Amino acid sequence: MASLDFCDKHNMVAFLEKSSGSTGFHQIIDFLNQSHICYALTKKPEVCVSFIKQFWRSAETLTDDNGGVKINATIDGHSLSITEGSLRRHLKLDDHDGLTSIPTTEIFEQLALMGYHTDSDKLTFWLCSLYT
Repeated sequence: MASLDFCDKHNMVAFLEKSSGSTGFHQIIDFLNQSHICYALTKKPEVCVSFIKQFWRSAETLTDDNGGVKINATIDGHSLSITEGSLRRHLKLDDHDGLTSIPTTEIFEQLALMGYHTDSDKLTFWLCSLYT
């Protein structure tokens, strides 16, 4: 496993409020506020930096008995296991039968409906990663 360095930009949350400077984004803000991922985007739990570092130092991926992937780690001597189900439950993602991917063509169609047009057929996503 690659050695991962801790990044101080963790637990960043979205502020889904409409302001006068974001009028072009009001439609997107409405969409995100009504989305099942709103809770996961906007809540900022208190997380100790030492816990995050301990987690990533000890994290390993395993396959469970049902063929699903889980992450096992140890924090302050306590073993924990993270599964897709536990993430969905704690982030309140009640969409177990929801979409797992969206075709690129559909993304561009929806962006065009919101007024965003491009000559390119490629998307660039800028993600804030825990690690660089």
